[in-house]
Amino acid sequence: RVMLSESRLRSLPMIPVRDVSLLLVLALVSCTARMPPPPQTSDLEVTLLGTGDPTPLLERFGPATLIQAGNTSVLVDAGRGVMQRLYQIGVRTDDIDAIFLTHLHSDHVVGLVDLWLTGWVIEGRATPLVVYGPPGTQAMMQHLRAAYNFDIAIRTAESRRSPEGIRVQVVEIDDGFLWSRDGTEVRAFFVDHEPVEPAFGFRLTHNGRSVTLSGDTRYSENLIANARGTDLLIHEVAEAPARLRQRRAEIPRLAHHTQAADAGRVFSVVAPRLAVYAHLVFMGGLGPDDLIPLTRETYAGPLVVGTDLMQISVGEQLLVRQWPAIAPSQVFD
Repeated sequence: RVMLSESRLRSLPMIPVRDVSLLLVLALVSCTARMPPPPQTSDLEVTLLGTGDPTPLLERFGPATLIQAGNTSVLVDAGRGVMQRLYQIGVRTDDIDAIFLTHLHSDHVVGLVDLWLTGWVIEGRATPLVVYGPPGTQAMMQHLRAAYNFDIAIRTAESRRSPEGIRVQVVEIDDGFLWSRDGTEVRAFFVDHEPVEPAFGFRLTHNGRSVTLSGDTRYSENLIANARGTDLLIHEVAEAPARLRQRRAEIPRLAHHTQAADAGRVFSVVAPRLAVYAHLVFMGGLGPDDLIPLTRETYAGPLVVGTDLMQISVGEQLLVRQWPAIAPSQVFD
């Protein structure tokens, strides 16, 4: 187990670019080292576990967001690397009360099997995994159980792991579905990710504060209606140069997602205390630095481009921390 402090990182020697193998080792260490849990400063904490797209990047894993509300923890989506990110921040799978899936595209669920199996094999989870998702979720989990039946049978026989820990409880949801536990509510609503139907966004409310997640969507009036008055709006974004945006109806990665200017229109109507981009999709050489200028064409309010392991505390103020803390925190009223 490797832990690198900020001071230790600063003391590392300069490495010649030609030493590619050593650079790769350091990159892998930085992505897999386990770090102490970030401090909680409010009773509603949001951690962006993964902010990427299907591209297998080390710095941006697949879509996944952890929300810790009082004594309740929920996970929204389970993209690539979700288990590694949870391990990094010291959160066990049996700490998670429920998993909510926005839709069944592979980049949003490919990490679910790792979370399900590794949580049982390595952590010794003794309670079922609870998953809420669109129609098709039950069949997906049944087929995964069949696919890994050999592994499950061998590990159960050899180590006497709890049979409860490998069980999955699935509830297939619809528009308006409401989940409630210990003063925390999660409500599902339709968004527009055609041809994927249904696709959901979620709004979590706890102690008078709220977080809304868009899921994958184009500009959506139903998202706007369900997000009004939210403290924090976490929204997807897909961007490309103007020459490609002009043809976006022909390009699925643009046609089925929200461009920055349209996201800005959503933010302007919803007026969240803070808008955060997560699940970043890029084409044509654009990147994260292009998002804020493009959004400012239609939105002037508080805005942050999310990064993996960014934590947002939602309270009287909204505190945004890069983690591990290598840059000053940002505070929003």
